[in-house]
Amino acid sequence: MAHDSAHLDLPPVTFDTSPERYHHWKLAVDGAVATLTMQVDRDAPLRPGYDLKMNSYDLGVDIELADAVRRLRFEHPQVRCIVVTGGVPKMFCAGANIKMLAGSAHGFKVNFCKFTNETRCEIEDATTHSSQRYIAALNGTAAGGGYELAEACAEIYLIDDGFSAVSLPEVPLLGVLPGTGGLTRLVDKRKVRRDVADLFCTKAEGFRLRDALKMRLVDGGWPKSKWDQGIADRSQKIVADAGGNQGEQGIALTPVARTQVRDGEIETLTWPNVTLRILHDKRWCELTLRGPTEAAPTSAAGLQAQGATAWSLQAFRELDAALLDLRFNYPKIGLILLQTLGTAEGVLAHDAAIAQLRADGSWLAREIQLFQSRVLRRLDNMSRSMFALIEPGSCFAGTLLEIAWSADRAYMLDDPDGANRIALGQVHAGTHAAHNGMTRLQIRLYGDPEGLAKILAMHGDVDAPTAEKIGLVTRAPDDIDWEDEVRLAIEERVSFSPDALTGMEQNLRFAGPENCDTKLFGRLTAWQNWIFQRPNAVGERGALPMYGHPQAPVFDWNRT
Repeated sequence: MAHDSAHLDLPPVTFDTSPERYHHWKLAVDGAVATLTMQVDRDAPLRPGYDLKMNSYDLGVDIELADAVRRLRFEHPQVRCIVVTGGVPKMFCAGANIKMLAGSAHGFKVNFCKFTNETRCEIEDATTHSSQRYIAALNGTAAGGGYELAEACAEIYLIDDGFSAVSLPEVPLLGVLPGTGGLTRLVDKRKVRRDVADLFCTKAEGFRLRDALKMRLVDGGWPKSKWDQGIADRSQKIVADAGGNQGEQGIALTPVARTQVRDGEIETLTWPNVTLRILHDKRWCELTLRGPTEAAPTSAAGLQAQGATAWSLQAFRELDAALLDLRFNYPKIGLILLQTLGTAEGVLAHDAAIAQLRADGSWLAREIQLFQSRVLRRLDNMSRSMFALIEPGSCFAGTLLEIAWSADRAYMLDDPDGANRIALGQVHAGTHAAHNGMTRLQIRLYGDPEGLAKILAMHGDVDAPTAEKIGLVTRAPDDIDWEDEVRLAIEERVSFSPDALTGMEQNLRFAGPENCDTKLFGRLTAWQNWIFQRPNAVGERGALPMYGHPQAPVFDWNRT
């Protein structure tokens, strides 16, 4: 299978899995309580060359966790409490595997951290919006990424066994930062005082229960003799507070299948609703999403019957798969041309149906909308340039118009007969928030509240000249200039430094106020991207390669 992996002898990363194929997690559901047990198979790394000792994790472990979190929302909506615990004696999780980090290409490390961050955010999203409250039951030490996983949970409990501790040892031991939000969640989410956080993050061995409680690093704990009962009692209290098991019936998340064909320098990945056409020699690709062809569901029972095949869910699962494929398997593709095919009426009808069913109390409609929001945020996080191309026959309407506003630029053809239109929908008023809590329309028109209010009051289609005038698209060339302007924009973009573009795009996409999420995906990714390339971390005598060796790392002491 052809791909642009940094290590050309390695197979591409695949994200399709299911509980019966898990190597590293055990998912057990008992009524309204689920237990996710991390029991990493040290002999089953994603790639050869390292052992997953001490319940350490790699991308393969995280892929399974992401799958479990998603299945709990769609297949087990009756669950109100998820207990995340460890299956290895005295070790909840030692964090990301050090040999994996030391031996991986730079881009893989950064994308690994980004994917892990997105999964942590999905855990928090489930707690906030889906009445599925995660608690971390640390029945052993939680170090580095292990503690970061705990921080993503709503509550943290640590066993009092005289041994187990929590720690973030990346700075003193590895010369890097906690890569999946440890610092940000420490002060922004858990409200740990910054001087206390400084002490915690530089004490490699961490703190056991008594001090961890004083420092607000955990929410409670019990001795070993009372541990199981303490976690069980807390779980039942969470279930009771959430209203108990309401008897929701889940749907099966069937595999998202695709075909793959390569003809010379053109490779095409095809799903039922998404096509990814990769032009390897040109370093750009076309990502096309097709609108619905079937009628929108008219009842909760009808939506439930469609299950995972409902267009609003399936199309976005396919889009999510395409984005992850691009991230990990095609690093040289620097520009994504976002396109759609179909009718605006079809998209808007499905949007309206899902919105109405959610308002009527459908858990599935709610989860579909929340999932669409998460996929759109994954699109926001792509370290690729993105141009939306809006031409006759496209269906940039409602939810799919949000895709155009995720792009760095949107080009809309001003065709002679004025048939090329975009269509505004009710979802733009707040259904799909970006990472900073603002809508993409708010971000687009940041500082222009009057213009925003006028657009939200508009109804019907918008033609190209009007769309350009009111700021909904970047450029609206006529049919004479369209081909040349788009071609030149593409050629120019792929000629620029990818490092400079990534930095520019990430700064511009996170306009507006900062919050915990924007710090994770803007600030943290930028700093980790830099630190992961510094000799102090990854040089021949840097902290990562020297970890576990008797010799100490050699640092360049200049502050920069």
